[in-house]
Amino acid sequence: MNFSELNLDQELINRCTALAYTKPTAVQSKVIPLILEGHDIIACAETGSGKTAAFLLPLIQKLGKRKSKGVRALIISPTRELVQQTVNAYQALRFKHSPECISIIGGANARQQQDGLRKGAEVVIATPGRLMDHMERGLNFSRLEVLVLDEADRMLDMGFWPSVKMILEKLPPQRQTLLFSATMSSWIESTARTAMSNPRLIEVTQRGLPPTTVEQFVYPVAAESKTALLINLLERERDFDRVLVFTRTRRGAERLSHILKARDHSVNRIHADRTQPQREAALWDFKRGHTRVMVATDIAARGIDVDAVSHVINYDVPMAPEDYVHRIGRSGRAGKKGRAITLVTPADESSIGGIERLTRQTMKRVLVPGFGGSTATSIPQKKAGMPVRQPGGSLVRSFRPRRGR
Repeated sequence: MNFSELNLDQELINRCTALAYTKPTAVQSKVIPLILEGHDIIACAETGSGKTAAFLLPLIQKLGKRKSKGVRALIISPTRELVQQTVNAYQALRFKHSPECISIIGGANARQQQDGLRKGAEVVIATPGRLMDHMERGLNFSRLEVLVLDEADRMLDMGFWPSVKMILEKLPPQRQTLLFSATMSSWIESTARTAMSNPRLIEVTQRGLPPTTVEQFVYPVAAESKTALLINLLERERDFDRVLVFTRTRRGAERLSHILKARDHSVNRIHADRTQPQREAALWDFKRGHTRVMVATDIAARGIDVDAVSHVINYDVPMAPEDYVHRIGRSGRAGKKGRAITLVTPADESSIGGIERLTRQTMKRVLVPGFGGSTATSIPQKKAGMPVRQPGGSLVRSFRPRRGR
């Protein structure tokens, strides 16, 4: 199948050609005709399968048929990074007469966002918190035609549901509602259906399955040796070209990035305590290959769209099995092979069992001599004067004695 068979306008087909979209993906082939016909959609497809274009292409076509005042389309995403990714995709796909879009996210200038709304932006792409702020200031959705909940499961099961529910209550009931995600539990599906009208369920892949292009490994390790093992992998292996390292906490991300920087690694980090400009700059450098290692919390699992991530390393096992699927989905994108490595302490074994039950796969175990026992392995000294963290200890410095003058 090609894009011309999906009832898309020629202008959109030309945009797809210009962006080197040669053939529609499975999810695009299934949902684009249904969206154009006006159906509500619940679509479940693996990360990197083209979900963003699957809802943007028909949305742009529908809105471009006529002009109207007010916000006509609302796209809600869980993270700022995912909002920006969607904005970039919209700008790349839109043509001359397409409506203007605006992003509404925390960490950005609220007054500039209000100005953009006053100028007549018809498409709003937003995170729930900042969107509610603008709604309290009078943002009106009386002319809304299409609502998209992107990464819907994340918003509904990770604390966003109260905000999303309040937003839904203020939207006109006569609208088209589209839900997209890589994972969707039965509870999330039933909850979502209450806000939809006879939705069509599209499942391109079985729920909870990770991308088939990602090879998965478990590295057993003593808790006090995790940092030493990570450094061992980054400094001894040759094919770790672009590496995304996940931690559970913001403090953990900061600590780990400082340790790696002290070892002369090209590293940056993304987490909720960093400002929006800092997060955008870090992601930009990572995409361009200026940064080899990105340390991130799960805020990045849904928002990093980088085709060339060679390795995802779970420094900390995620709290929820579904988060594991999203984390490793940052690798193996665009048909490329990827590798996911999870550092597993004895206390993490039950969590690994939950992940393997969800994914219905048993991960390969790799035992690195000296790291899997109860005895801590020291981080090797790399260079005189370089800060080194001994496992379980604090940062210390080793200095070469100065020669006398």
